[in-house]
Amino acid sequence: MISIFKKEVNLFLSSLIGYIAIGVFLFATGLFFWVFPDYSVINYGFSSMDSFFGMSPYIFLFLIPAITMRSFAEENQTGTMELLATRPINDWEIILGKYFACVFLVMLSILPTFIYYYSVYQLGMPKGNLDIGATWGSYLGLFSLGAVFVAIGLFCSSVTNNQIIAFILALFLCGFFYDAFASLARLEVFYAKTDAIVESIGINYHYASISRGVIDSRDVIYFLSMICGFLTFTKFALEKRSW
Repeated sequence: MISIFKKEVNLFLSSLIGYIAIGVFLFATGLFFWVFPDYSVINYGFSSMDSFFGMSPYIFLFLIPAITMRSFAEENQTGTMELLATRPINDWEIILGKYFACVFLVMLSILPTFIYYYSVYQLGMPKGNLDIGATWGSYLGLFSLGAVFVAIGLFCSSVTNNQIIAFILALFLCGFFYDAFASLARLEVFYAKTDAIVESIGINYHYASISRGVIDSRDVIYFLSMICGFLTFTKFALEKRSW
């Protein structure tokens, strides 16, 4: 697993893939957080990072599928997946090596945004007038959301040889699990009956919950279950394609 992790990280950092991904995320979030008047913290008038944490998941919707789309699709297309299968490593080591490499890149994308936190902390009136608990909870929620999106992206990459199809499928599934259940909960068939249960299936519900600064075990279990579930689906997909 460690060798796969190092290989993937070196591939990301020795090419433009990793730097473009990090650069696009920082550029997009920077525009929304500092420049665009409808979202800018300067125009907002309060020392809060809500606009950053509100827009970041939607940027991840496009960015993470673009990172993960080549993980297995390229291996299957070029035939190197068969070479990996002949190595003394099992499917789980391959999957986890690629998964943690993509999560590492997501973490590298998030780390520079602590500059935003420091800036808002310093600009507050008085200085430090910022809900620190909610901010750290939002960072944890954003990282967890990114980890789930990576698991979904790897699954989509494992079921096709075409990177574009893997990207589109991952974009759809990430968007569906992030926001669709909140809309479904408002349908008449669920409203005032099981709407709370339907909404809780979506990622956004748990992301918003953990962003309040309170670490609820239900949110942690949900994120871990989603990650383990899609990684398991990825293993099934690889086994089926090998068979």
